[in-house]
Amino acid sequence: MQLKHLRTLLSPQDGAAKVTCMAWSQNNAKFAVCTVDRVVLLYDEHGERRDKFSTKPADMKYGRKSYMVKGMAFSPDSTKIAVGQTDNIIYVYKIGEDWGDKKVICNKFIQTSAVTCLQWPMEYIIVFGLAEGKVRLANTKTNKSSTIYGTDSYVVSLTTNCSGKGILSGHADGTIVRYFLEDVGSGESQGKLINHPCPPYALAWATNSIVAAGCDRRIVAYGKEGHVLQTFDYSRDPQEREFTTAATSPGGQSVVLGSYDRLRVLNWSPRRSIWEEAKPKEIANLYTVTALAWKRDGSRLCAGTLCGGVEQFDCCLRRSIYKNKFELTYVGPSQVIVKNLSSGTRVVLKSHYGYEVEEVKILGKERYLVAHTSDTLLLGDLNTNRLSEVAWQGSGCMIFNAGELTLVEYGNNDTLGSVRTEFMNPHLISVRINERCQQGTEENKKLAYLIDIKTIAIVDLIGGYNIGTISHESRVDWLELNETGHKLLFRDRKLRLHLYDIESCSKTMILNFCSYVQWVPGSDVLVAQNRNSLCVWYNIEAPERVTMTSIKGDVVGLEREGGKTEVMVTEGVTTVAYTLDEGLIEFGTAIDDGNYTRATAFLETLKMTPETEAMWKTLSKLALEARQLHIAERCFSALGHVAKARFLHETNEIADKMVEKEQTFIRSEHNAVEEAMNMYQELHRWDECIAVAEAKGHPALEKLRRGYYQWLMDTQQEERAGELQESQGDGLAAISLYLKAGLPARAARLVLTREELLANTELVELITAALIKGELYERAGDLFEKIRNPQRALECYCKGNAFMKAVELARLAFPVQVRRRGGTTWCSRSSLTQPLITILKPVEEGNLYIRHAGPEHCIQYYPRVAQHYASLQEYEIAEELYIKGDRTKDAIDMYTQAGRWEQAHKLAMKCMRPEDVSVLYITQAQEMEKQGKYREAERLYVTVEEPDLAITMFKKHKLYDDMIRLVGKHHPDLLGDTHLHLGKELEAEGRLQEAEYHYLEAQEWKATVNMYRSSGLWEEAYRVAKTHGGANAHKQVAYLWAKSLGGEAAVRLLNKLGLLEAAIDHAADNCSFEFAFELSRLALKHKTPEIHLKYAMYLEDEGKFEEAEAEFIRAGKPKEAVLMFVHNQDWEAAQRVAEAHDPDSVADVLVGQARGALEEKDFQKAEGLLLRAQRPGLALNYYKEAGLWSDALRICKDYMPGQLEALQEEYEREATKKGARGMEGLVEQARQWEQAGEHSLAVDCYLKVRDTGSSGLVEKCWMKAAELSIKFLPPQRSLEVVRAIGPQLIGIGKHNAAAELYLNLDLVKEAIDAFMEGEEWNKAKRVAKELDPRYEDYVDQHYKDFLKNQGKVDSLVGVDVVAALDLYVEQGQWDKCIETATKQNYKILHKYVALYATHLIREGDYAQALALYVQHGAPANPQNFNIYKRIFTDMVNSPGTNGAEAYHNWADLRDVLFNLCENLLKSSEANSPAHEEFETMLLIAHYYATRSAAQSVKQLETVAAKLSVSLLRHTQLLPADKAFYEAGIAAKAVGWENMAFIFLNRFLDLTDAIEEGTLDALDHSDFQDTDIPFEVPLPAKQHIPETQREEVRDWVLTVSMDQRLEQVLPRDERGAYEASLVAASTGVRALPCLITGYPILRNKIEFKRPGKAANKDNWNKFLMAIKTSHSPVCQDVLKFISQWCGGLPSTSFSFQ
Repeated sequence: MQLKHLRTLLSPQDGAAKVTCMAWSQNNAKFAVCTVDRVVLLYDEHGERRDKFSTKPADMKYGRKSYMVKGMAFSPDSTKIAVGQTDNIIYVYKIGEDWGDKKVICNKFIQTSAVTCLQWPMEYIIVFGLAEGKVRLANTKTNKSSTIYGTDSYVVSLTTNCSGKGILSGHADGTIVRYFLEDVGSGESQGKLINHPCPPYALAWATNSIVAAGCDRRIVAYGKEGHVLQTFDYSRDPQEREFTTAATSPGGQSVVLGSYDRLRVLNWSPRRSIWEEAKPKEIANLYTVTALAWKRDGSRLCAGTLCGGVEQFDCCLRRSIYKNKFELTYVGPSQVIVKNLSSGTRVVLKSHYGYEVEEVKILGKERYLVAHTSDTLLLGDLNTNRLSEVAWQGSGCMIFNAGELTLVEYGNNDTLGSVRTEFMNPHLISVRINERCQQGTEENKKLAYLIDIKTIAIVDLIGGYNIGTISHESRVDWLELNETGHKLLFRDRKLRLHLYDIESCSKTMILNFCSYVQWVPGSDVLVAQNRNSLCVWYNIEAPERVTMTSIKGDVVGLEREGGKTEVMVTEGVTTVAYTLDEGLIEFGTAIDDGNYTRATAFLETLKMTPETEAMWKTLSKLALEARQLHIAERCFSALGHVAKARFLHETNEIADKMVEKEQTFIRSEHNAVEEAMNMYQELHRWDECIAVAEAKGHPALEKLRRGYYQWLMDTQQEERAGELQESQGDGLAAISLYLKAGLPARAARLVLTREELLANTELVELITAALIKGELYERAGDLFEKIRNPQRALECYCKGNAFMKAVELARLAFPVQVRRRGGTTWCSRSSLTQPLITILKPVEEGNLYIRHAGPEHCIQYYPRVAQHYASLQEYEIAEELYIKGDRTKDAIDMYTQAGRWEQAHKLAMKCMRPEDVSVLYITQAQEMEKQGKYREAERLYVTVEEPDLAITMFKKHKLYDDMIRLVGKHHPDLLGDTHLHLGKELEAEGRLQEAEYHYLEAQEWKATVNMYRSSGLWEEAYRVAKTHGGANAHKQVAYLWAKSLGGEAAVRLLNKLGLLEAAIDHAADNCSFEFAFELSRLALKHKTPEIHLKYAMYLEDEGKFEEAEAEFIRAGKPKEAVLMFVHNQDWEAAQRVAEAHDPDSVADVLVGQARGALEEKDFQKAEGLLLRAQRPGLALNYYKEAGLWSDALRICKDYMPGQLEALQEEYEREATKKGARGMEGLVEQARQWEQAGEHSLAVDCYLKVRDTGSSGLVEKCWMKAAELSIKFLPPQRSLEVVRAIGPQLIGIGKHNAAAELYLNLDLVKEAIDAFMEGEEWNKAKRVAKELDPRYEDYVDQHYKDFLKNQGKVDSLVGVDVVAALDLYVEQGQWDKCIETATKQNYKILHKYVALYATHLIREGDYAQALALYVQHGAPANPQNFNIYKRIFTDMVNSPGTNGAEAYHNWADLRDVLFNLCENLLKSSEANSPAHEEFETMLLIAHYYATRSAAQSVKQLETVAAKLSVSLLRHTQLLPADKAFYEAGIAAKAVGWENMAFIFLNRFLDLTDAIEEGTLDALDHSDFQDTDIPFEVPLPAKQHIPETQREEVRDWVLTVSMDQRLEQVLPRDERGAYEASLVAASTGVRALPCLITGYPILRNKIEFKRPGKAANKDNWNKFLMAIKTSHSPVCQDVLKFISQWCGGLPSTSFSFQ
């Protein structure tokens, strides 16, 4: 994996501004950065900053800069962030799911020291480290935290494993501790794991190891149990500095470590099982990396720096695009991110077993994901984001049946394999089975086939595995392997030819427009055709080098025979053969066969061309690999690689020096035999020397042999000399030499091959003696048997354990003895014991002895034979013999002695009762125990399931470790009790250190401390308590130690331990006051008053009040003594102590007495005491609490007059709280004030009366207050009262009363507002009219608003008709709106008609909008022009308007436009562009209406067709495709096929242009010299349905194929297009006919209105049709023409 810098998220600052921590969310959507100013910045996944928030201190009194953020992590659901701070607190902020959500603190965890690091691995669980060395856990669900484990060393780093179920903590002393939050079943240990040589600030937990680094500039990789795997040492690199932080990739296969200006990357190699270092990422001026965070999908890494910068890096291994729809990002060997390019959704595909993902595919309508690794298959659903990983084994196979193809090799009865494929075309399957064997390859069987139309698979049929898969972008229609199965050719449907190299998995496109392709048989030469070129690749390893020949036809085949290869090409009616270069083909074949010499010789004959050069390169590479250095040298010389050629030349000279000499000497033309022989003799290569002499018939041959023999004897090479003599036929001499060399076996082998030597008895005896001496008994037996001495042979076979030979010999030589009864002859002779054993061996010889002698005679020998086999460790045979000899116990003993406990137990259980087995084993175990073989005894006890006996044995022999081991294995629940029991025993024996071990293992550290205490070993007790007893245990032990010493010794000890003050406190807290006073007296006198105080409190608790009083006074705390007596209500004693020692407390005593009196309800006594104590305020409070307000007011008036007013207000508030009862009191109080003449106070009292459930009382009080204020108070005050009362009266619905009050003080507007709020509109109007006419409009406006708000439109009409109409519009009551507007003036009516029409058009109801203007007329208002145009546009674009039934719609549109044009003539818009445009629209609407009318009468078909054609000149306002379609169809209907063909062809061109979105491709040649416009708007949509378009397309195609029509528009006498108004030749414009729209050339009928005329024939035809058909719509057309044109030319026609 390599790091690629993407962007800078946060720019660095000029000075130090450390990024303290960073974190990615689990859903990859958010990234958080905490800066030095304690602000958390939030970024989205694209690196854009979206939000931020400030953290807060644990206590604001220390300021906002009193802490640093040391750790930060997202929750698993990505909605919360945990922030760990150095001010001893962790805050959990809820940030929500969306950007900008409010940030709230949802949890906080206060700690005892600074938080140093933090992780959030699982839901609700936050793990963090503290400066005091503890690693703790915070639960966000319960809001509680607890300690996981504690150390004495600062926690410098914290990390989790990939699953988040385990944590590692690094500490300042180098310790690394592992802990699992959940049991993952890995078997890995927990606890202290590693002692790193420095603080591991950079700590990472990868899949296969732990990586740690720090200030020593070394990176160390540890194994799963803490052993060192690798070390990367940079301590000598002056550019490297300390490592500060590390991060592991989510897949656990890469680690990045940060230092100064550098990021180092380690990648795990699964094949080599080591870490490999990638190229480090060095960035100048980056400064120290302080934080790293890896995105959860593995694609991004962010690094924070000392200067406050944050840099983002891309981490992918590679990227690829799949089918142009998905992006595959390999972020690690086992992790791939699959991104849908269209939707942007992403899925992270990860192998949880750490296997490398080899290939990814998306199948099943791009929903399902399939990827494979070496051992698993990854499956995923992209829609649900669910992923699975299953074990997977690849296979390959091939006879076609139901989609399965099975391959069978001729001559082999087994199938090679099978594959599933639906593509059975022989061009889509290629099989190569040993077609051309290469050097070093035994078998070659491969298959290539299609998985799908774009994917090719290649299978090795021998191994049954897939060796290649090719994903192609288009369909494959041909494929073929070459004969060696190393290359694959395939062609796709775009005729592109591709070459795939199976070994390198590389694909190359080598040819376009490939119509033919074939491998040349017997070679790797390729022939293909590209259009008119024949392409030949003589060296397929260089596909870019192709030989091309022009041809004039198509390749039809390839022929190779008679040393010639020809390509057959059909050129016209003949077939031409193109001959290929057989020499180049020969080279390829030689290379494939491994005959490099032949290939070199062939290349020597060729000139140097690009093809030849490529072949020389190929041969050089292959020759080097085959170590044929001479050939490689020649290749490099030919290529001009001087350095390589020279090196190989020198190498060959050194390697072949001697060979070259030999060849030079031996060749006859040089005649240098003597020199060669001398050379070999100098080198002591006598064999080569003699071979040369023999080959050349040298006369000194015998001398050479003697010299060689003598040299061998001189160098004591007797064996070689013997071989020499043997080769020369001197057997006796050879045997003598073999015996001399100590090789009697070779001598025996030589004797056995020569009969003449066997006859030499003396020689044989000599050899056999040597064989027996060398214990080669079997060879000696063979020799004795050969010389027919069976007795000696049998003895030797027996001694040599060659029993098979012995038996065979015995059967042949001693048949009688074998059959003698009982075998006594043999059994009595010791020399025949072994043959007997062999005979008795049942599995080999069939129990020969038993067969002839009977089992009753042989049973005594079974044990002896069994012992023999046991000695040979043939235990199974020995077991069988023991059982046959009824000696099962001996068999069991045999297995036991051999340590085969399982076999022994199995045999015992089979042959004995279980209780007997137990007795046997226990007895045997006891024997073993006596012999001191405790482990063997243990195994016996355990075998019979008696572990307790083994435990007892180990305990008896005081082998406590073994005892504990067995207890832990067989009774784990008793392990603690056993440790405790052993601890007590060892303590009793005085073995205290051993007892300590067992006590601690039993988690009984207190027992250990007590043991050492009782033994006086206080130092040991202190050590144990400090190590195992928690935070305060050692202090307790130190205290007890000091107490046992007493005096000065205790003080010295406690000072030494730094616990003196704590010991004094502990003594005082535990009531050891005497020891506490002693310590304070000797060392800390200032602690004495504190001890006196604690002693006094102790005496108080004990009820010894007088002694406690004395101690309080000694402690300087007399007030505590006073409080003690007050608490016990001993007022006299309290008064005495207070007066004597603390006068300030006298008042407290009196107050205490007063409280007692109050509890007894003696208020008078209590008042007197409080007044004596000068505490009238307390008396006041007591009376208030008791509800005695009169006494309270009295005390306040007498002693605290300044608070009287406030007390009075409080009393009133209390009265208010009491509800009605309280209000009555206030009313009564107000009446009293009124009677006393205190009118202001009375008014205040009345105003304080609130709702008591009786509105009448409240109203009366308020009215009384108003009356009094008006009568007796100053005007300003009375105004304030009325202004205060008025709104309250309105609030309770008393609007009239409020208004009358306002009128009393001339507050006219307020009175009007009161009447209006009470909906008293008449009164409001009358007051305004009579008192202040200025407010009449004010009242009217509010009345209108009231009616609007209430929706009382009918009432509003009479007040404000426009407002009423607007309200109708708002409510959507258009009918009422228009009905009401009709009653108003013309301008108002058409304002709302326009609004309604606009509304209808927006709703798509243009017909009703048109009807609106038909009903109310079309005014010439410019603001209405767009409405008229929109109605026209919607009408002409709407479907279904080409028919007789559409007449009334067109007539309405025509009439509205006629009305509009008439109005325009009378307005200022007359003759404006807008007027002309509407006149054109009127003409178009007239044509449409007339066409619809004509379509209803059969006689007028041609009139309707001409109108459709005439409308084409207005396609700038009409949809062009629809107009041409209607014109073409109309022309076709009346038989104008030329015109129909041209119009419909134009229609098809327009439909294509609509689909393409442009009219640029239109051909206008058919419409030259016509008034049909070229520049028309492109219709936004197709106006004609697909089915009708297809019908038109078919008709046009049919007509164009017939070629019977001339594609020319019809012309008239002008020589112009007959429907064109303008003659192209003269430019004269004719008037259009009102009936057909065609130009009027003759027989013109003119109308009164200028510019209006008709063709007489068409006019008469139209009139005749009306007369004959009486068509009302045609009559309506005439009626309109009469209106439009100022009357008809003749009045003889009636419309009736």
